[in-house]
Amino acid sequence: MDPTYPPEAEAYREKIRAFLAEHLPADWQGIGALPRDEIADFTAGWRRTLSEAGLLAPAWPTEYGGGGLTELEQVVLAEEFQKAGVPLGGSNDAFSIEMVGNTILDWGTEEQKRHFLPRIISGEYVFCQGYSEPDAGSDLGSLRCRAHLDGDEWVINGQKIWTSAGQYANWIFVLCRTDPDAPKHKGISFLLCPLDQPGVELRPIRMLSGESEFNETYFDDARTARENVVGEVNGGWAVAMALLGYERGQAAAILPLEFRAEADKLVALARERGATTDPTLRDRLARNHIEVEVMGYLGKRSLTGFLAGRRPGPTESMFKLYWSEYHRRATELAVDILGMDATVPSGRPPAGAFRADLPGSPNSSASWVGTFYNARAGTIYAGTSEIQRNILGEMVLGLPKEPRPS
Repeated sequence: MDPTYPPEAEAYREKIRAFLAEHLPADWQGIGALPRDEIADFTAGWRRTLSEAGLLAPAWPTEYGGGGLTELEQVVLAEEFQKAGVPLGGSNDAFSIEMVGNTILDWGTEEQKRHFLPRIISGEYVFCQGYSEPDAGSDLGSLRCRAHLDGDEWVINGQKIWTSAGQYANWIFVLCRTDPDAPKHKGISFLLCPLDQPGVELRPIRMLSGESEFNETYFDDARTARENVVGEVNGGWAVAMALLGYERGQAAAILPLEFRAEADKLVALARERGATTDPTLRDRLARNHIEVEVMGYLGKRSLTGFLAGRRPGPTESMFKLYWSEYHRRATELAVDILGMDATVPSGRPPAGAFRADLPGSPNSSASWVGTFYNARAGTIYAGTSEIQRNILGEMVLGLPKEPRPS
C-alpha cells in the first residue's frame, strides 16, 4: 500500500478545487447546512452540473456519457467532493451508476451499454435494487421471484423487500429464478425491468426513525423485454455478486473521510457537554479516533488494489464489515454522551437514512439519535456482518465452509 499521491494527482486536485470554487457559493458549509426542504432541489441541480462537466460517472468511457477519468483522478474527485460536503450524484445514483451502470459496463452487450448508460446519465432511467425477499435475505440463493419467457418478453412474478429509494426509481435490476429445476445458485437471471407498469406495486416500509426509505415490491405478471437480461440467462448469480463487489468497493475512497468528519463532530459534542472529563468516555473517544484512522488505511489499501487494476471481489467484505461495525459503536457512544437527552431528541433529524448525517449538518441530539438508528441498519443492508465474516473466512482465508441445511 502506498498512501502518497504522485504529482499528477495533486495537479488534478487543484483542478477539482477550482471547479468547486466556481460552482459553489462563497459561504458554502456543506449540503447538510441547507434547510431540509432545499436539499432535494440542490441535489438535482448539482447532478445536472456534474453531468454537464462529465463528472457524474467519472469512470465510464466518454462514448457512453462518462468522464473517462483515470482511477487516480476518480479517487481525488471523491476525496475533494467529500471534503467540500457535496454529493457525487443524485439520490439513486449509488444504484444507477455505481452498481448497475458499472455492471452493465462489465457484463452487458454493446447494445445494452449504448441504450442504458446515456439514459442513466441523463436521469431518464433511475434504478433501484431488487435482491432481497422475505425468505431470501442473507441467504439470497433461496430467492423465489420467478420469470419466464413469453415470446419476446420476460414475465415476472413474486416479491422483493427492502427496496431502498424505490419510490424515486422508474427501473429496477431484479434477480429472478428463471430455471426452477436448477440447483440453488443456478437458474437465476439478472433482469432490468421498468417499474412504471401495471404489474408492479411498491409499498413503503416505515422505519424506526419515522422515515420510509425502504419498500416492498410486488410483481404480478410484470414484463420486460427479452434482451434486458444482463449476462447469461440462468447465469445471473455471478453478475449479482460482481455488482455487490462494486457496492462494497466504491466506498473505500469516501467513507474514511465521511466518518473522519463525523468523528470530529462527535468530539465537539463531547466537549460541548463536558463529557471529555469522564475517563470512560475519554477512553472510548480515543478508541473511536484510532478506529477511524485504521479505516483510512483500510480504504487506501482497497484503493491501491483498484489503481493496480484489480476488480472488486470478496476482500471488499473486510471494508464493509469494518465500517458498519465501527459506525454502530460510534453512534452508541454519541447516545451515551447525550445521556437522557437521547430519549427526547431535539433539533433537525438526519437528512438521509444511510451512514453519517450529511456534511455540515447541525450537531443536534436529533441528528445523532437518527444516525444511531441508521447505523444499526448498516450492519444488515448490503450484506449482514455475519455474511461478511463468512465471505472473508471461506473465500479469503480459505477456512472450511459453514455447515448449511440441505
